This record gives sequence, C-alpha cells and structure tokens, in this order.
Amino acid sequence: MTAETFSHIAPGIPLSPGVYRYYDAGNQLIYVGKARHLRKRISSYFNKPHDNFKTAELVRRIHRIEFTIVNSEQDAFLLENSLIKEYKPLFNINLKDDKTYPYIVIKNEPFPRVFFTRRKINDGSIYLGPYTSVMKVRELLDFIKQNIPLRTCNLALTASNIQKGKFKVCLEYHLGNCKGPCEGLQTVDDYDDGIERIRSILKGNIGPVLQEYKKLMKAHAEQLAFEEAARYQEKIRHLQEYQSGSMVVNARLGTLDVFAILEEGDQAYVHYLAVNHGSIIHTRTITLEKKLEETREEVLHYAIAQLRTMYQSEAKEIILSQPIDYPQENIRISVPRSGDKKKLLDLCEKNVQHFKSALDARKMLRLEDKTEEEKEAVLLQLQDDLHLPAFPSHIECFDNSNLHGTDAVAAMVCFKNGEPSKADYRKFNIKTVTGINDFASMQEVVYRRYKRLTEDQSPLPQLVIIDGGKGQLNAALQSIRELGLDGQLTIVGLAKNQEEIFFPGDQESIKLPWDSESLKLIRRIRDEVHRFGIGFHRQKRSKSAIRHELDDIPGIGQATREELLKTFKSMKKIREAGLGELESVIGRSKAAALFKAMHAPK
Repeated sequence: MTAETFSHIAPGIPLSPGVYRYYDAGNQLIYVGKARHLRKRISSYFNKPHDNFKTAELVRRIHRIEFTIVNSEQDAFLLENSLIKEYKPLFNINLKDDKTYPYIVIKNEPFPRVFFTRRKINDGSIYLGPYTSVMKVRELLDFIKQNIPLRTCNLALTASNIQKGKFKVCLEYHLGNCKGPCEGLQTVDDYDDGIERIRSILKGNIGPVLQEYKKLMKAHAEQLAFEEAARYQEKIRHLQEYQSGSMVVNARLGTLDVFAILEEGDQAYVHYLAVNHGSIIHTRTITLEKKLEETREEVLHYAIAQLRTMYQSEAKEIILSQPIDYPQENIRISVPRSGDKKKLLDLCEKNVQHFKSALDARKMLRLEDKTEEEKEAVLLQLQDDLHLPAFPSHIECFDNSNLHGTDAVAAMVCFKNGEPSKADYRKFNIKTVTGINDFASMQEVVYRRYKRLTEDQSPLPQLVIIDGGKGQLNAALQSIRELGLDGQLTIVGLAKNQEEIFFPGDQESIKLPWDSESLKLIRRIRDEVHRFGIGFHRQKRSKSAIRHELDDIPGIGQATREELLKTFKSMKKIREAGLGELESVIGRSKAAALFKAMHAPK
C-alpha cells in the first residue's frame, strides 16, 4: 500500500484507542499493533521514510488494514497481546523460547488427582505453573504426598459408584498416603480441604496451612492423642523447611512481580520473578526477537503481558528498573532504590545477566550459532594455534569403535567451514584386520578413505584429526605416505584423555588453552565422531545378534533379516512382536516360521 493509497482511507480511521492489523496480498496477518489514537499511529507508517529495513519491508507488504476500536488503552493493550499470542504475526516481537514446561494439574473430577503434566488442555482443571524445572515439580509433588493424603488411582469416584461399593482400598490407603475415598472412608469436604491446602502451598501462601496444622496439633495434644499430635508436628516442620527454602526477604513483601531486561541488538532477554507472600514461587527467563526496532518499553509491555498471562499472576505491583506507562488498571509500577524490593530487583537482574552469559558460553561451543565472520575467526585461530600451512576450511576426523573385542568398526566425520558436512560422513567395516588391532584398523580406514578421494580427484582436507595417541597417528601417517600424500595435508593425533595434540615426529605435544575457540571446535569434532561411530557400532551389534539368532530358522535369509532389523531395531522387539506385526513386514509363511521358532519351549 502506497502513501497515496493510504491517504484515501486515512479519514475513515478514528482517533479512538484501539488495535490495528496489517494484512499482506495473500490475506496473511503480518502485524498487530495498539494505539492510543488509531489514525495518528497508522499514519506514522506511511507519512515518513523508514531507515529500518524491516519497517520499510512491512510497509511495502501492507495490502489491507483492519482495526478494532476499544474503550481504553488498557483494553487495546490486552487485545493486542491476545492477537499476537494467537496468530504470531511475522513482524511482531517473537517469543523464541517455545519449550513445553511442566505444570502441576488439579484434575477437574470428583476427589481430584494432583499430578505432573506437560499438556495444558481446556478441561476445567486447575493448572499451576508452568515450572522451569522438572526436578522442582517432582520435589513439590513428593512434599505434597508427605503432608496431604490424596488418591493416585484413576477410578471414577462418583457418588453412585462409591455408594454401590464398586471399589476397594489399595496399598496406598494402608501406607497412610490416601484416606480411602473409594470406599467412602473420606468425605468430599475433607478431601477438598486438602486440595485447598495444596493450592495455598503452591501459590506460596503457607501461613494459613501452618496455622491450621498448629491448631490440630494442639487439639490432639489436649486430648492426649500424642501420636496424632506428633504427626502434625512433623507436617509443620516440613512446611517450615519448605518455607525457609523458598523465602526471599520476608513475608511482609506480599505479592508482586519483578522483571529485569537485557538487550543486545535484535535480541532481548527478560527475567521474571513471581513473589507470593514473600516467597519466590516462579522464575523464568524468555528470549525475544525484536522485528521493528521496538523500544525497551514496548518489549517490556509485551514480555510482562505474556509472562503474567502464562503464570496467571494476580499481583497488583510490578517491580522494574525503570518507570513505564503500563496500560493496565489497578497495576502499580515501582522502581525501588533501596530496601527489600531493590534486593529482589538486583536478584532478577543478576539472573538475566547469568542467562545471557550462559547463552554466550553455549554459543561459543556451537559454531552453527555463530555468524560467518565468527566461524572464519575460529578457523583462523585454529590455523594459527596449530601452525597450519593452509586455512582449515575442510577438516576430517577418524575414530575406531569396538566393544569387548567384538564388531570392530571405524567412523569418519567431515566439517566444512566449521560446520558438520553430514553427506561426507563415512562408516567403515574393518576388512583386512583379524581381531582387535586399533593401529592396523586405523591404517586401513585412512588408506581406504584417501585412496578413494585421490581416485575420484576429490579435494583433500587441510587437516586430518586421528582420535588416539602416537600409535594410531603413526599408523595413519603410514597410509598417507603409501599414497604419496605426505605434505599435501596436515595430520595430527588427539590424545583421548588430556586433549593433547600430537604432530608426527614431535616428542612434545601441544596443549591449547582449555577455553580457547580452537580447542572447543576440536572437542566438538571429536564428540561428533564418537557419536557417529558408537551409533554405527550399536547398529552392527544389533545386526550380529539378529543374524546369530535367525540363522537356523528356515526361510529367514539375509534380506529378511535386514528388513526385520530395519523395522524392529532389536531382537527384543522382534520377540515381543505379534504374529500380525511380523506378517505385515515379512509375509505370512516367514512370519509363521519365525513366530514359532521365537516362542518354542526351551
């Protein structure tokens, strides 16, 4: 849509608050925005040139504009976030963290079960979370089980089923983990009291539960029921330990949300602390990709709305490091300069800094996350560290693999321009060596690899890494010399344990700095050849096992064995397969013979 075309429709756009939507020629929603004054905001896209390429590209693609008038800026804010979450338009801020995090669900059913899930479905159940740690969820569930008896069965505990006596108590009842609602031994009200305690605990509001347990402990003690009183005393101790483990500063802080932001180019990182009654009950860091040079405040608006919705936050106060005009009623923005709230903000900022540092560290270990310039810089450093005569754009690495002297194989991986070139990976069955002889095996596979490359007139690598010490390096070098390739490539050995690098003929090894980019790349190449070789070795062992067990069965030849291996992967799964499953793979007669042999009395 051109500025001239827009000028014809501009008078029809109101000056009211609302949400606008841009569609391209294919009727695809490409951008959603909110505005205090719709006409002024939309006009700004067409009435001035844009230095930012992405904004200019957005305007170029706009084919149709729609808008929705709302009553207030707050309503526009909420509607915008809802539409972005639903449609994920191309030019809006993108929430890059799409992991499926776990929830604790209180099931919508008679005598609700409480359990771990990753699937949040609209079934009327209560979902608490999401949690960033599966271990944390399991700890919470274990804590609940120790303190609040709940059923774990999936029986349909309707009133009519219980009245008809359809169920009997199980072991959990006799262990004291369940009060037996299946036999009517626990009332609905008593069970629901336990569920309310769980909701309070998981929301960080432990005070009411503690007070109730203290009253019960005192009542039992007064009635001289000391065993019951001791049980409640133990529950109180568990709750106090749980509270002390999650307490941040003090319980007087109340309920609030804390956010910290860190920006770098088109990326923004936002850390969230959900504080309830002085306890941190949730933490989460999200990564956001800015599309149109959104301001820091715009990114915060989006992140806060997403995270508060995700965690169903009811906090009326938001702690930030800067004031923002947050368009939601009854929400107070605080920028603390000292005190307990400032300590929380400092903790939040420390977490977002740590997240970014950890992300950078992981990025350094994985070249594919780097720009082309960064990849080239790593390879130049490797060339300098190893004094290579040529830039190592093509690197190959070999490794032998055998287990307890069986099924010797070898593997080779290839990296080009710092990235795996999987089409060039190779597997080798050892052909000329009897028994296990790593030196002779390495000599064979290196000879076969580079004989093939020279015959095909294919480019040779600039660097060859032999995963092994001096013995394997010398064996590989012998093959290089036999082929007349000495001096046409650099070959080095990598000692398995201490990451020492050996050159042919050198007495001393080279040890690169443990955190150098060069060594990180070499480690990654070594790990990849290990992974590839071990996978091949496992596959060969499976084939051997199948061949050994199937050799004596009439009608089961090599082609049938290969088909069985391809489909079932292991002898265990072949034995477990039903006759119908086998027939669908190898036909009726062969399946019948195989099934009979597999299930014959020993």
